[in-house]
Amino acid sequence: MLLLRSVVFLLFLFITVAPWGMMSCLAFPLPMPRRYHLITFWTTIAVWGAKHIVGIDYRVIGLENVPDRAKEGGVIFLAKHQSRYETLLFRTLFKYMCYVYKRELHWVPFFGWGIALCDMIPIDRARGKEALDQVARVGGKKLHEGWNMVMFPEGTRVDPGQKKRYKIGGTYLSIATRVPVVPIAHNAGDFWPRGKWIKKPGTVTVVIGAPIHPGEMNAEQQMAKVEAWIEAEMRASFGHQYAGAAAA
Repeated sequence: MLLLRSVVFLLFLFITVAPWGMMSCLAFPLPMPRRYHLITFWTTIAVWGAKHIVGIDYRVIGLENVPDRAKEGGVIFLAKHQSRYETLLFRTLFKYMCYVYKRELHWVPFFGWGIALCDMIPIDRARGKEALDQVARVGGKKLHEGWNMVMFPEGTRVDPGQKKRYKIGGTYLSIATRVPVVPIAHNAGDFWPRGKWIKKPGTVTVVIGAPIHPGEMNAEQQMAKVEAWIEAEMRASFGHQYAGAAAA
């Protein structure tokens, strides 16, 4: 049954993203944010399909921790990255989301084309400090315009129970703009595993932490606080992901 439902879901994604991607190209003349809303509405379709075809639902804890910065601009979300699901879900949870992502995604048919038209921040991760400066420059402008930034400090998807080195891009932006970061932990990898096309039914729990203001910290110190909160919350809320590592 899982196999059948996963196949149907894959077909659902393909038959919706292809025409949506083509339509997105036609949306190029539209001004922002109308273009953004039109193009990214597909994420709502994908989340709906995940729920009704393979049984992946979600719940959110700590939504009250998201600052109301309507008069000041957006905030910076720094999240654990276990699957593609949270990338889709965050767009449905928070308005005006701007992702920092590797520019190679532009080569992905339909999906990548849509992202390219949403005026987000593609970077060449090999450029190091130059990429950080690009994030600070463009990200600062987007935050000032009211967009929320989403970044994954580990830089890539990681399997449940694992972690990679946390990179300072998000807190570098926070220091440069004096905008707080909001850490997020979740267990999407339990149901939408990285690199596997068979999905499992269940409820993804998204836990949003309190804002971490830059204060007098540098980017490394602020990121250390982000990492400490996310990794502690992952073990507190999703301890089963770490059971194997603890036994080893």
